[in-house]
Amino acid sequence: MTDNAVASRTPLTLLGAGAMGTALARAWLAAGHEVTVWNRTPSRAEALAADGATVARTAAEAVAAHRLVIACLLDDASVDEALDGADLTGRDLVNLTTGTPAEGRARAAWAEARGARFLDGGIMAVPPMIGVPDSGGYVFYSGSPEAFEEHRDTLAVPAGTRWVGSDPGFAALHDVALLSAMNGMFAGMLHAFALIRREDIAPKDFAPLLADWLTAMAPAVHQTADQLESGDYTKDVVSNLAMQAAGIPTFLRTAEEQHVSPELLTPYLELMKRRVAQGHGDEDGTGMIELLMEGTH
Repeated sequence: MTDNAVASRTPLTLLGAGAMGTALARAWLAAGHEVTVWNRTPSRAEALAADGATVARTAAEAVAAHRLVIACLLDDASVDEALDGADLTGRDLVNLTTGTPAEGRARAAWAEARGARFLDGGIMAVPPMIGVPDSGGYVFYSGSPEAFEEHRDTLAVPAGTRWVGSDPGFAALHDVALLSAMNGMFAGMLHAFALIRREDIAPKDFAPLLADWLTAMAPAVHQTADQLESGDYTKDVVSNLAMQAAGIPTFLRTAEEQHVSPELLTPYLELMKRRVAQGHGDEDGTGMIELLMEGTH
């Protein structure tokens, strides 16, 4: 890397040197960015000094160092605490702290009232994926389009970028929506392994079967999206809800026979039964979204 290339890198401030913050800092430092870092526990920030980071004594001092300020802290309250008293005038604040859509929108208004442009981010990666080309990790961004365009290349150094709109809450919403789907998948995976656990079936032999089956089922997300947009939940149905619900007793009896609690499955199965009872047995499972939406009123 030439001296001119290093000089062209945008300098930045990073608030937070936990596992994710440290991975982010090292990725930017390795790419030649000047990084000023602050952490509430100073020793964690000081560990980055060996990699070339400048350690600030206070968060306010760190914010004053550079126009681009990135927060990767524990929660929204931690962001409040860290930025209390800091002058954000003219700064671009990028919040990579995990939060809710409402927190993202409130933080955007808070930052703008203090003279800063704001971006919220949802990190779809774990620390070992940060700074690793082709790891598959990326970050959702929403908020100020101008700030995103200006800093896109810098933000793309640790992980890929996915712009999801000017609504500051959309990054968190996309983040939590994908993680919610992941947790649902994990619930089914754990139940499947529990069913075979007491038998002479090696988990390592079962795992490829499970992975292949989940992969084969993944394209169902596209059919669900198509049905939602068309409003026709019976469109292209292969196995309707009535047929699926007919298998519920088998699921429950098998769990009982294997001495496995069905608690990871029962909420989904109960929704299925309710939708069929409402006269929608000819639909796909998409219609169960209507039942979930009822819970918001």
